[in-house]
Amino acid sequence: MRRRTFLTAVSAVAFSGAVWHDAVASVAAGESPYGPLGAPDANGVALPAGFSSRIVARSGRSVGGTLWHPAPDGGACFPDGAGWIYVSNSEVPLVGGASAIKFRADGSIERAYRILSGTNLNCAGGATPWNTWLSCEEIFRGRVYETDPYGNRSAQARNAMGRFKHEAAACDPDRRVVYLTEDEGDGCFYRFTPTTWGDLSSGRLDVLCGTGGDGVEWRPVPDPTPGVFARQTRHQVSAARHFDGGEGCHYAAGVCYFTAKGDRKVWAYDATRQTVTSVYDGTGTLDGVDNITGRPSGDLYVAEDGGNMEINIITPARVVAPVLRLDGQAGSEITGPAFSPDGARLYFSSQRGTSGEQAGTGGITYEVTGPFRR
Repeated sequence: MRRRTFLTAVSAVAFSGAVWHDAVASVAAGESPYGPLGAPDANGVALPAGFSSRIVARSGRSVGGTLWHPAPDGGACFPDGAGWIYVSNSEVPLVGGASAIKFRADGSIERAYRILSGTNLNCAGGATPWNTWLSCEEIFRGRVYETDPYGNRSAQARNAMGRFKHEAAACDPDRRVVYLTEDEGDGCFYRFTPTTWGDLSSGRLDVLCGTGGDGVEWRPVPDPTPGVFARQTRHQVSAARHFDGGEGCHYAAGVCYFTAKGDRKVWAYDATRQTVTSVYDGTGTLDGVDNITGRPSGDLYVAEDGGNMEINIITPARVVAPVLRLDGQAGSEITGPAFSPDGARLYFSSQRGTSGEQAGTGGITYEVTGPFRR
C-alpha cells in the first residue's frame, strides 16, 4: 500500500496563509510532515511517531452519564472556559439527533448530554462563529437544525436554509453566508445569506451555477422548501452546477473546500475569484473523500468513507499523505474530524467500528494527541 501521493492539479486557490499558484502544478517529491505511520496501537490506530490515541466513547455505552449514540457522524469542537466540547451527530433514522461531550482542561471527561433528538439521519453539519452547531438531515427534504453545544437552549429547525438532502455546512464570516453541500448523485452546492448575520431563521438560498470553464455565479433558488411532489431545489435552476455526492465542507481565508464522493475530488470554491477548481483529483491514496476540516497552517484533513480507513492531510505544499489509519474496520467509515480549540487534539469517529453495525453498538469515537501543525 502506498503511503503518500501528491496533488496533480492545482490552480488559483488559497489555503489559510498560503497561496496556491495559478498554473497547474507538477508532481513534487515530499513526505508527510509527520512522517510514516507506525504499527497499529492497542486501539487499532496506526499513527506517526510522537502521536497517541484513546477511545473516548462507544455507541450504546455510557460516557459522562449518557449513552453514546449509534452511528456517530459529523462533529465539531467548541471552546468552554479552560476546557472544550466535542459535538457529534447520529446518522440513524427517526431518533438521530446529536450529542456532546464536555472535556475539562486536562482532557478528562466531565459529562455528556444530548443536544438534539427525534430527527432523521443526522449526517454532517458545521459550526457557526457564534458557537452553535448546524446538524444536517441527510434525507429527502431534510432540514438543518441549529443546536446549542452547551445544552442551554433547545434546537431550532432552520427551514430557510432549504429542504433537501443536506450533508455539511461551512460558515463564511467574511461574506456573512453559509455554504451547504447536498448528498445526491446530481447534488448542488448552495449558499445561504441570512437576513441578519447570526440569525438563520430567514434569508436567501442560492445555488452555484456554471458560466464556462472554472467560472461560476450564484442564482436564487425559487422555492427553497418545495413540497414532496414539487421540483426539488437541485432541479429548479437549469444552469446549476452538479456534483456527485456532496460531502464535507470547510471554509478558510476566502475559499470553501468541499468533497464529492462520486467525483472522488476535493473541490475549492474561491469566493473572490468566483471559480471552482479541484485540489485533489482522486488518483492518489486518499479514497472515499468525506468529512473535511482544516488548520490555520493551511493544512486540510480529509476523512475516508471506506477506502483504507485513513484521515489524510493535504498540505499547502501539495503533499497528500495519511496521518492515521484504523486497522480491522473495513466495514466502517471515518467521520467527524475536529480539532480541540488549542489544536493539540483531533477527535473523530469510526461510524460502525469493527462490527460494521450501523444502528447498533459498533460506533467508536477517538481522540488523537500529538504535535499537529497549528
